[in-house]
Amino acid sequence: MQCPPELSQRAVALKPSLTLEISAKAKALQSEGRNICSLSAGEPDFNTPDFITEAARDALSAGLTRYGPAAGDPELRQAIADKLTRENACPTTAGQVLVTNGGKQAIYNLFQVLLNPGDEVLIPAPYWLSYPEMAALAGAVGVTVPTSAASGFQLDLDQLERRITTRTRLLVLNSPGNPTGRVSSLEELKALAEVLRRHPRVLVMSDEIYEHLLADGQVHHSFAAVAEDLRERCFTVNGFAKGWAMTGWRLGYLAGAESVIKAAAALQSQSTSNVCSFAQRGALAALQGSRDCVHAMAKSYNHRRELLCKGLQSIDGITLVPPQGAFYAFPQLPPNVSASLEFCKRALEVEGLALVPGVAFGDDSCVRFSCAVSSETIKDGLKRFQRVLKTF
Repeated sequence: MQCPPELSQRAVALKPSLTLEISAKAKALQSEGRNICSLSAGEPDFNTPDFITEAARDALSAGLTRYGPAAGDPELRQAIADKLTRENACPTTAGQVLVTNGGKQAIYNLFQVLLNPGDEVLIPAPYWLSYPEMAALAGAVGVTVPTSAASGFQLDLDQLERRITTRTRLLVLNSPGNPTGRVSSLEELKALAEVLRRHPRVLVMSDEIYEHLLADGQVHHSFAAVAEDLRERCFTVNGFAKGWAMTGWRLGYLAGAESVIKAAAALQSQSTSNVCSFAQRGALAALQGSRDCVHAMAKSYNHRRELLCKGLQSIDGITLVPPQGAFYAFPQLPPNVSASLEFCKRALEVEGLALVPGVAFGDDSCVRFSCAVSSETIKDGLKRFQRVLKTF
């Protein structure tokens, strides 16, 4: 029997997405007849609004099925630039925008064209689980900057600055955040800008994919708008998946210095080439159309997030920093639960409850709930969660 081909060191070191792995396992159990309650996936449960799908259908009917520019449809790039200029107070030209296959590719491309082996990337924890892996794929080292539930997951700027070295190349920001749902305030971002002014080599990537999903009273601030003098060092990542319920469309974008965008577009031209041509017409319609659908979905998430949070806060032994945006809650488990992965495995096996362990996000004391599901599913999940807790 022949041995399989030897994998590269890069492939051996790579960890698969734990959120996708758990979601797939839950679906497999469900297909076997198990009664599964999944609060794991970070995916809207709404359909893409009709006017967006109609725009894509019209593009298909018009024959928009051929290759397009690797950097994206010129009209879409301009619309994104206009959106950033008008809504985010970040003056942007079309040449400073790259349309990508989802927000993930925007981050991946950016890391590949900015980072060299041995560079360090500052990643506040809890973090979205793909950041460290993408940094590693670029040969860089992810340097975790821990935060805690006790401090409301607020970034300690003194601690951050102590981790900046001559090898530090990039700081990752994510607001509203996954998994905590935390929204960075204007004052926090201004204070962060002061730190970065003392370290001119450090670039910033601001992941703003959840910008439209905010709790009542919360305001989103783009870091590139807060720190105008640092704008050449700032790169904004965003997309259409969360706000417009377009996860399967794979439409994201990267905005920043034109020289970097050109390099990222060149990389994309040698990997995936252009994003699906007719899908980009759907994204264009999303930006040019009414935002009523986005507001309606955000309002629904607010209701469900509140339902989830009230339920978690009523459970003895559970500590929760109330999320201010996105569609997650990240409660801290009781002290007698030592490992989040063990807890989630037991929850799925015993109660059919799918959650994501906090260890995937850099905090083993917590688990992530998604409220991008029906109110009935949330209520059912909370009951199953309580039953699992009693087994420890």
